[in-house]
Amino acid sequence: MAPSIRLAPAARSLFDEPLAIAVQGLGPRQQVTLRTSLRDETGELFQASARYQAGDDGQLDLARCPALPGGSFSGLEPMGLLWALQPQKPFWRLVKRDVQSPFLLQLEVFDGHGERPGQLLAQAQHERAFLRDGVRRVPVREGRIRATLFLPPGDGPFPGIIDLYGTGGGLPEYRACLLANHGFAVLALAFYSYEDLPKGMKEFHLEYFEEAVNYMLQHTQVKGPGIGLLGHSKGGDLCVSMASFLKGITATALINGSVANVGAVLHYKDITIPPLGINRKRVKVGKSGIANIIDALNNPLEGPDQQSFIPLEKAECSFLFIVGQDDHNWKSEFFAVEGSKRLQAHGKAKPEIVCYPGAGHYIEPPFFPMCAASMHLLFGKPVMWGGEPKAHCVAQIDAWRQIQAFFHKHLTGEPSGTPSKL
Repeated sequence: MAPSIRLAPAARSLFDEPLAIAVQGLGPRQQVTLRTSLRDETGELFQASARYQAGDDGQLDLARCPALPGGSFSGLEPMGLLWALQPQKPFWRLVKRDVQSPFLLQLEVFDGHGERPGQLLAQAQHERAFLRDGVRRVPVREGRIRATLFLPPGDGPFPGIIDLYGTGGGLPEYRACLLANHGFAVLALAFYSYEDLPKGMKEFHLEYFEEAVNYMLQHTQVKGPGIGLLGHSKGGDLCVSMASFLKGITATALINGSVANVGAVLHYKDITIPPLGINRKRVKVGKSGIANIIDALNNPLEGPDQQSFIPLEKAECSFLFIVGQDDHNWKSEFFAVEGSKRLQAHGKAKPEIVCYPGAGHYIEPPFFPMCAASMHLLFGKPVMWGGEPKAHCVAQIDAWRQIQAFFHKHLTGEPSGTPSKL
């Protein structure tokens, strides 16, 4: 029998779902190298490889067989060939731009463990999709709002969430649509550098975000009485500001967010919150040219920078802080702890704080490969984001479950639902 790759699901799976990989038809205890390849929409190549030895029966199941040293990872890692994918171009991050098309994953099996691939023994292709069948993608251009709404299959109404990304700008949709696959109505909201929105990150007006909140609260497919907010990085402190000043927010989840306003002046009616000060002298640049910006921001507990601390004690919602303890973008754990202290000092409930050792700044949905360093728009050079690939992968899987459970609990009053099927 010729060697062949067996996948489950066979042809297509959702990106945040596990993929079972096995090889059959090998020789007894045959040494092989498995390689995965994936190209993003700009054509950039991501690859991972691992060395294995088949069993006495010529079978190789990645769920039961540990990878040997010498590849992208070692040990028992059934999903290692996905989370260990690395860009062949330096400082490049895997992003999904068009969620309506899947990523195409190539799998190859080569003979032996050499530095160069041996004879190609088997190959297969697999689609990693972002939209579950029946999920509706609705572009939203109402008033000033520039967004995309994802609605799960069925009649609804569904618990509603607004999803915000960070300083990259534009309109990333992939986290919102993956979350919609799990039964939430999710609005991916652009806030700058998209269509007719401001090009730069100089100032933001909370009235824009209020329009988006009201859009969701009035939508017939969104279950009230309140909605959730999910923000990563700069999107996190925008969510804290929204929760602090706007009505109709029931639950706010932050992924490596800040409780101080960062990077741009924030306006709401007659209130102005200045951005936290930055001291570029505290940026360290290594021999590789990668900047470490962990100490660049001023302390929001000291001097005039206290004006940048967002008054989250005004919020009438529950908070969840997801923290990567190896975040090198800023001190996410410090922000979470200080936010918790401030809430409790004002008689508010203690927020949930979930900390992940070895996780960096970009905690994405499950199985996105860790981005250790990439270009930072504000600093104009590559910066390190932190993280250790294996620990970061584990954090992404758990954080995804925590976020869904948090929103189910506070938006529906129910425990989290059943896992999605494509």
